[in-house]
Amino acid sequence: MPVRVTRQTRRRYHWPELQLNIWIIIVLACSATCLGIFAWFMAVQSQLRLGTPWLFPYMVVSGSLGVFFILLILILAAQRFLLPGIIIIGSFILFVLWLTGLIETALQLYGVKSNVNSNCQIYVADQQSVGDSIDTLAWLTQSTICNCWKTAFALELLNTIFYLWMMIMSYKVNRDIYY
Repeated sequence: MPVRVTRQTRRRYHWPELQLNIWIIIVLACSATCLGIFAWFMAVQSQLRLGTPWLFPYMVVSGSLGVFFILLILILAAQRFLLPGIIIIGSFILFVLWLTGLIETALQLYGVKSNVNSNCQIYVADQQSVGDSIDTLAWLTQSTICNCWKTAFALELLNTIFYLWMMIMSYKVNRDIYY
């Protein structure tokens, strides 16, 4: 009896290495930095015995999921199993999470009348303190908090854009549009 051997080949996806590596580095840095900033904000709120706004734990979770997603991508890439479908779904989920965090951060930073940015301008930037005193130490802490808010906003914006970019890049890889 003749034996028929069929060989099924797996489709290989060709990822643009430079773009993928740049994306991984930037998204990992943004996610880890936002994770650290909002974890520190939660520690400050706890030390001051104030309630924690929902944005802080939300962004800690979003940052953690971003770091986990990058680690998953690195593991899948090492095993040559980086599928565009997985990346599109993961990037879409994280895009929505980061966009939500970006909107809420923007509202807190620039939104209502007594927003963080105007308070920083009134109580920190316009009242600088110098010298060896507790007032200077308090001013430096307040300045750090203000700068962390602005940094978190910028990195959330960057991460949101980069997740959108990754969805487009994954679509192109799936369709073999990259040469």
